[in-house]
Amino acid sequence: MTQIIAVTRETAGTRLDVFVTNEAAVSRSQAQAWIADGCVAVNGKTVQKKYVLCDGDEVTIDPPPLKEYTLTPENIPLSVVYEDGDLLVVNKPKGMVVHPAAGHETGTLVHALLYHCGDSLSGINGVLRPGIVHRIDKDTSGLLMVAKNDMAHQGLAEQIKEHSFLRRYETVVTGHLRDTAGTVHAPIGRNPNNRLKMAVTAQNSKDAVTHYTVKESFDGYDRVEVTLETGRTHQIRVHMSYLGHPVAGDTLYGARAVNGFEGQCLHAKTLGFVHPRTGEYMEFESDLPPYFVRFLESLR
Repeated sequence: MTQIIAVTRETAGTRLDVFVTNEAAVSRSQAQAWIADGCVAVNGKTVQKKYVLCDGDEVTIDPPPLKEYTLTPENIPLSVVYEDGDLLVVNKPKGMVVHPAAGHETGTLVHALLYHCGDSLSGINGVLRPGIVHRIDKDTSGLLMVAKNDMAHQGLAEQIKEHSFLRRYETVVTGHLRDTAGTVHAPIGRNPNNRLKMAVTAQNSKDAVTHYTVKESFDGYDRVEVTLETGRTHQIRVHMSYLGHPVAGDTLYGARAVNGFEGQCLHAKTLGFVHPRTGEYMEFESDLPPYFVRFLESLR
């Protein structure tokens, strides 16, 4: 979709490629490719990526059409916790990517779902994310909801929007939280200095609310139960790091790597929602995976 953005006093002095990166929420290399291909104009003219914007300039961003993808179903084992004609709940293992992206064109949860469900997946999120109502990170394990049709997808998405969709996690964080229970209410947006990261920021951000309770304390770590009120990218990881206690193993947000597993110690343990067709409240729990259990045992 074409964007026309006026440069303000606050954004004047920014290089064009940096401006496009921030405004379109894409990588710097993607922004530079759009500029080189003539998809970006300043005051109706194409300019170089190093062009420094002035107050009052008008930037037009007209991305090229999305590439059409054809995904091939893959016979990848799925841990299905619940399934009916409208939806299914799966238990995603640590290390599995949810949907195809650069560097992960095969072997994703979506490829496995296409094999398992055939054509019975919601099309609302497009070819690359069929059925995906919400997502969890590659190195986060646990429960994920999948919609088989658009009715179910819309009903579940509305519950997420209204904050009535229960998502409860367990994690281990570094250090000791000051309060044994609390709420982090701090907006999250793209980190302007590192496009791979999110950050607590007032700029181009969305409201984010995380509730937490300390369940157990060890030497240098707390085991924490976390409930999401909102569902921003990397929300738990960002909010825990914001408190000064990043999730164990989460090197992207300031923690040291942990021997025995890759990435962060974070598990989506509980999902609760109202079934979009029957109106019945349903709740599912997932046992802590072996890597999480081993880590707790090592701390004890």
